[in-house]
Amino acid sequence: MSFDILKGMATTLKNMGKKPTTISYPEQERQLPPRFRGRHVLHRYDNGLERCVGCYLCAGACPADAIYIEAQENSEENRVSPGERYARVFDVNLLRCIFCGYCQAACPTGAITLEHDYKLASYYPEDLVFHKEQLLEPRGQSSVGSNTVWAESAPPEAAQPVPQEKEVFDGSEASAAAVGLGNLHPERPVLLVDEQQDEDRRKLP
Repeated sequence: MSFDILKGMATTLKNMGKKPTTISYPEQERQLPPRFRGRHVLHRYDNGLERCVGCYLCAGACPADAIYIEAQENSEENRVSPGERYARVFDVNLLRCIFCGYCQAACPTGAITLEHDYKLASYYPEDLVFHKEQLLEPRGQSSVGSNTVWAESAPPEAAQPVPQEKEVFDGSEASAAAVGLGNLHPERPVLLVDEQQDEDRRKLP
């Protein structure tokens, strides 16, 4: 029994000279690692258009079903994103979210990232359902967020992933066809020609 006490005191004495690992929050804040996953942010392009095209891939990838999206068609009078659609409603339920980053990995346009905002406590659960207006970058501000530390850049000899005329998806107006199969012809019927089979064997007298 006395040996266990001495053993515990030795551990205490050994660590007395070390600097504390705790900090006095909120007066002090710890520097977060670059890949820290905090609150979600929706990003814009340099021209002000929203990166989100309402494709639902982030909502489909979310294992906690924390993302709710309602998409709407773009129009010439109301151009919100470069694609055919944009997210009219984009809600993230942080009570469900497990901050796994699957939504960020699934997004084809880099529209959603998890950033360093971790001050998310609230007395009311409804305050933890963040809407598009709260998540979207303000106008005049455009960034790629934590994609700079998560996404590996393609090698210089690699072909561009989006087959557009300019060979880069820069947020300019584009249709879904331009983002996917821009210059390919639409599907056409394939007719097999076989002269022997196609010959009409019903000879008329």
